[in-house]
Amino acid sequence: MEAHLSEAQQDALLEAMHEQPAAPEDQPPPKVVDVRRLPPPQRHPLIFRTFHALGPGEAFELVNDHDPKPLYYQFAAELPGQFTWQYLEQGPEVWRVRIGKPVGT
Repeated sequence: MEAHLSEAQQDALLEAMHEQPAAPEDQPPPKVVDVRRLPPPQRHPLIFRTFHALGPGEAFELVNDHDPKPLYYQFAAELPGQFTWQYLEQGPEVWRVRIGKPVGT
């Protein structure tokens, strides 16, 4: 049987798919690491130090002045399956990414 959804139902379904789960009340909001004012050679080392200091299930928010896609590839090469990556804002002036450690890593 084929079901058809109204436009309002489709919109509600799409909105629910993109909602962010609420952080548990007993956890502080994620740390924000804004690297926009740092010289480029200092950025990745700071980001990786911040990441390695996280506990399982914790995350931080990276703020950058460009798409940090090269950083994503570095994480994927060095820590495959050991990190989470979620864009929160994608330019054109500011990029925000939530980077975390999954539970069990």
